[in-house]
Amino acid sequence: MIALDINGKRQNVDVPGETPLLWTLRDELGLTGSKFGCGMALCGACTVHVDGQAVRSCITPISSVANRKIVTIEAVGADVGVPQCGYCQAGQIMSAAALLKRTPKPTDKQIDEAMGGNICRCGTYTRIRAAIKQAAAKQGGAR
Repeated sequence: MIALDINGKRQNVDVPGETPLLWTLRDELGLTGSKFGCGMALCGACTVHVDGQAVRSCITPISSVANRKIVTIEAVGADVGVPQCGYCQAGQIMSAAALLKRTPKPTDKQIDEAMGGNICRCGTYTRIRAAIKQAAAKQGGAR
């Protein structure tokens, strides 16, 4: 059994230690907000937070996150509108939330760097940047 802290709730899972965190979240715990995109940590669709850092759950072995604080998109909020297809949305939001936590007033360059690992198949990058600026402003941090 591997002990996990997911979205503030203690959970125990009985999976091999090399099982990717993504599949544990989706298949074992029913947390399907994080998506499978590439399986190689290149697209960002599977992004979650581990101890406050944006992490690609498709390549993160479950054994490496035992007893660490894991936050998934399910704990971020339900009032987010879906742009275009929405497939990348969970990963985009998780990366943006990590950015705004460490940099409340991000510049365009900081946003582009933080979000560079998240692929949007619809190509809405300028809208994503605008949404991050809007979120920063609502938190009192926009430039």
